[in-house]
Amino acid sequence: MSLHSLASLPFPSLSFPALFAAGGAADAPRLLAVDWFVVAAYFVLLVGIVWWSAQKQKSAADYFLAGRHAGWFVVGCSILASNIGSEHIVGLAGSGAANGMAQAHWEMHSWAPLLLAWVFVPFYYSSGVFTMPEFLERRFDGRSRWVLSIVSLVAYVFTKVSVTVYAGAIVFQNLLPDTFGSPENAFWVGAVTTVLLTGVYTVFGGLRAVIYTEVAQTLILLVGSVCVTFFGLSKIGGWGALVDALRNAKETVAAAPVAVQNATGGAVPDFSLWRSLSDVNFPWLGVMMASLVIGVWYWCTDQYIVQRTLAARSVSTARRGAIWGAALKILPVFIFLVPGMLGWVLYQKGILALPVADGKIKGDAVFPALVSTLLPVGLRGLVVAGLLSALMSSLASLFNSCATLFTVDVYAKLNPNRPQAELVRVGRMATLVVVAFGLIWIPVMKIVSEQSAGLYDYLQNFQGFLAPPIFAVFVLGVLSKRVNARGAFAGMLVGFAAGMTKLTLQTLVKSGAIGGDGFFGAIGSYNGYYACGWLTLLSIAVVVGVSLTAPAPAAARLENLTLRTISADKRAEWRAGISWKDIAATGGVIAALLATYLYFSFWI
Repeated sequence: MSLHSLASLPFPSLSFPALFAAGGAADAPRLLAVDWFVVAAYFVLLVGIVWWSAQKQKSAADYFLAGRHAGWFVVGCSILASNIGSEHIVGLAGSGAANGMAQAHWEMHSWAPLLLAWVFVPFYYSSGVFTMPEFLERRFDGRSRWVLSIVSLVAYVFTKVSVTVYAGAIVFQNLLPDTFGSPENAFWVGAVTTVLLTGVYTVFGGLRAVIYTEVAQTLILLVGSVCVTFFGLSKIGGWGALVDALRNAKETVAAAPVAVQNATGGAVPDFSLWRSLSDVNFPWLGVMMASLVIGVWYWCTDQYIVQRTLAARSVSTARRGAIWGAALKILPVFIFLVPGMLGWVLYQKGILALPVADGKIKGDAVFPALVSTLLPVGLRGLVVAGLLSALMSSLASLFNSCATLFTVDVYAKLNPNRPQAELVRVGRMATLVVVAFGLIWIPVMKIVSEQSAGLYDYLQNFQGFLAPPIFAVFVLGVLSKRVNARGAFAGMLVGFAAGMTKLTLQTLVKSGAIGGDGFFGAIGSYNGYYACGWLTLLSIAVVVGVSLTAPAPAAARLENLTLRTISADKRAEWRAGISWKDIAATGGVIAALLATYLYFSFWI
């Protein structure tokens, strides 16, 4: 059967008549039979990987750390795939369309995996831990481990899992609006189906299935996103035409900064990388503080990311995997943010159809619309498979990380010396519980996200309130031998309490439950990125101040757990695994990052 005849078969189609009625191209392309064949073939490949992985689950190390045998290429791809989920594809492209480069600072975080590679990985890997709370117990005591375990589990279920599921449901809603009767039906079918399917393959395959499917997902995501960028630039006349269009928009904003309106009634966004200190949403100082703290927390201390390096076969392999992940991390600005800005330009030119609400385009619909409008048959199906795989990749990583945290840091602590097979069973049961909570939280997440300024902005704000105490405890714990268990415990309690207070008040103000005036209203309406900086200073002050009220930890207890207490043998062992290629690759990543920052600082 030829491709032409295959394409004419009666498969479900993609169209956007109702959702995209407000301006843009009239007849959006459909997913044809060839596209569906590509999607199906990809998921057959995933099933094969899961089946292969399930045959190798014989111990807790196999299930939670993939048997500690992953190579550097697999580790690096897994790091990026875990980071780049549907919330990035949906939220980051939407941020590009609505906010330009303002949130690119969070995506130019290549320095953070390098910090993980050269500073944190040796401590984590050599200690033989499975989880970050387990490392905290070795450095401090069991109280810190319990606090981080509980906070991480709650945060994963009610933020990362729910945000990822919501973003994936948005993908379904935009790509399959009529397949299930209505866009609203597509939202709920997409949310429930992807959570259940991802839960199944995580339960049976463990981390091995997660990291090996992530290699394929990374390659598909990169190829698909590069194609979207290429075809989008071709439509408007190239990179120079994009820069000119954004520069004109910036000049329009500068000439009339109050309520500047374009032809469709939407306010013209500012696409600059750096905003003034008085900017209501993205003051550059607040953005830099928050992105620094979130970067160290997310890339160097969060179970979700660090667990990939712990699956490596050696310290040197883990280091190289993190360096490779850092190199890949440069790409999201070009393959997600830039397409978002392309989407805005294409919408202004009448080439791309996008939904409009309150005079502004819905940024979360930009990337799916670009896929359906710009890409040719076959390639469109590949990118849809990439979108779905990104959702499943992030969810699978989250499910496995949650299962690891619960099994190792809760169940095994309460029930020591249990058989390995029992720990694997408990891990699978924990994954199922997380899946259930993720499903329950979807309606709440839908309401919260729709009331926020954007999915990506909501996510970064929440992380900015969660990260400061973890940042303070881990960084001070590794750098200083004077910080003790009392200080770490107090710093985490105070930092988390302050952060959650800010989050609660901010949510109440944004939802209209309370006004922005008065003491509590002022805290709720205070810029979240500046607040992240103050929360970090508060956490550091509490950790240091309370530590000084108790004796320093015994030197023997800190051996190989801080930079100042590394034994000569261990230092020699770590250095033996370093090659000139590691140093050269690190230098290349730093040079590429600096060049990217420099270019986008002056590009419009």
